Amino acid sequence: MAEYIALIHKDADSAYGASFPDFPGAVTAASTLEELRTEAEEVLALHLEGMVEDGDPLPDPTSLDVIAGYPDYRDAVAVLVVNAPESLAPAVRINITIPDPVLKRIDRYAAQHGLTRSGFLVQAAKKEMDARSK
Repeated sequence: MAEYIALIHKDADSAYGASFPDFPGAVTAASTLEELRTEAEEVLALHLEGMVEDGDPLPDPTSLDVIAGYPDYRDAVAVLVVNAPESLAPAVRINITIPDPVLKRIDRYAAQHGLTRSGFLVQAAKKEMDARSK
């Protein structure tokens, strides 16, 4: 299982933020460090799933020693190691029917939050299933 480093950022009047040097577009924020760990795991999983879906190669994790030398990450206050999902199964293309206004809302929301349509739908489905299984 690959372990990727997330850097934790915190300004005085903000939530905790996490960014992944190996995945510049994968960022998240949360009110507590515990919530941040969960959010970081979800963001990493979705980002990796999207890369696999798009046929992009997954990078090898960069070591902390290398990341510590990057000027852009010197303001990070802590390091969080996040495990990549053990299984990144290939995505399966499906055909679904959604009312046009709902699809437009999904696309707007996904774009505003840095997600693909598929990534958002997967995330929403997982949240719904997790909520119903409790």
